[in-house]
Amino acid sequence: MITPVLLGGGSGTRLWPLSRKSYPKQFVPLVGSETLFQASARRLSGPAYAPPLVLTNSDFRFIVTEQLARIGIDAGAVLIEPEGRNTAPAVLAAALWLENADPDGILLVAPCDHVVPDAAAFREAVEIGRPAAEAGKLVTFGIAPDHPETGYGYLELGERIDAGAPHVMDLVRFVEKPDAVRAGEMVASGRHLWNSGIFLFSVRSIIAAFKAHAPELVGPVSKAVAKGTPDLGFFRLDPAAWAPLADISLDYAVMERADNLVVVPFAAGWSDLGGWDAVWRESRTDGDGVATAGNATAIDCRDTLLRSEDPGLEIVGLGLEGVIAVAMPDAVLVADASRAQEVKRVVTALKHKKARQAEAFPRDHRPWGWFESLVVGDRFQVKRIVVHPGAALSLQSHHHRAEHWVVVQGTAKVTIGAQAHLVSENQSVYVPLGEKHRLENPGKVAIVLIEVQTGAYLGEDDIVRYNDAYARD
Repeated sequence: MITPVLLGGGSGTRLWPLSRKSYPKQFVPLVGSETLFQASARRLSGPAYAPPLVLTNSDFRFIVTEQLARIGIDAGAVLIEPEGRNTAPAVLAAALWLENADPDGILLVAPCDHVVPDAAAFREAVEIGRPAAEAGKLVTFGIAPDHPETGYGYLELGERIDAGAPHVMDLVRFVEKPDAVRAGEMVASGRHLWNSGIFLFSVRSIIAAFKAHAPELVGPVSKAVAKGTPDLGFFRLDPAAWAPLADISLDYAVMERADNLVVVPFAAGWSDLGGWDAVWRESRTDGDGVATAGNATAIDCRDTLLRSEDPGLEIVGLGLEGVIAVAMPDAVLVADASRAQEVKRVVTALKHKKARQAEAFPRDHRPWGWFESLVVGDRFQVKRIVVHPGAALSLQSHHHRAEHWVVVQGTAKVTIGAQAHLVSENQSVYVPLGEKHRLENPGKVAIVLIEVQTGAYLGEDDIVRYNDAYARD
């Protein structure tokens, strides 16, 4: 069987403000009702596929399992990278992990933030490449370009792309992201494909390729896997072994040096959603090229994207052309569509001024649910907190704040000191400063409560955990 390897890291800064370091684009429903991660997992499932092997970081581990559970898919394993080291160490760790269970297995490596509208066509392309992978080739998937794109790398083929049924073709070389003129020349040549970053190969072949072309990675990654530790259903790669690894992509470490690569062209639609211009292209537009999402209204606009990501916030465009406008509860982006690839500069500027919005999402996700700040003032903060059925916050206390909880949905089990009792809708409870306390959801529906914090310091780091079901430090 084919084991999908879903790469679940990355921050997606070019899709700020919807994608941020604390909650990046792969976990957001950018196109359609499912998140990009869920759509990727669903696309790479079926009788020919084993449960997915996911690589992500510690902050996203519960998001990964929660989103998979929502679509009825169980992860085969979730490997936790101690630090982001790009795709080469991650793919090698996946191959070494699978070698122990299925040394003759086939890996399908895919970023989990791509859009592929025709999932069946993509699975057919995988089957076309499978015999080559089983024969020891490293198979990549190239996307037939429909416009000169400067945001992608390219694959150069030895012959013009066959417009008929896709088949395995020889790869001449990888081409770095070009300028506009060179991109136009390559598209016109008919011998270039976009580099999708999706690969198919056997466990034996990719490990052999690493030993031949990036041997400096093999020892540390092998040690990180061998000395890794199970943690609540996850597997943590060893931090000490992982730390000295270079930050290097699979392309640079192996693919650009290997001589056993082949390509399967794919022309049934694909995007890596690398910027808001790509989101606009993948969205449904009206006759004037206007795409809207949420509470958005366009009046006399052309070739424009308007999105409201807050049900209580209206965004209205009047007389706009070639504009991207995205409104979040805590930040708004307004940009010239032709400069969509420069949005990462916005994040850099916000980091420089130490703005929280640079990296932190307004909704803070936790293993037990999520919370968001509604009002922040001098010595007080108001939050909305949602706790999933069966979930529980840690037993904790705070040095600098007291808390008032008002339950507006569901029934909470609240422990304060040695006393535990149920708090139902429209009831409230007071948690004194310094008192040990815990909030649990014993019911079948989510708990929604309003929390009012009061005190001299209201930061999230003012927390002492005594017992935590999620093994957080």
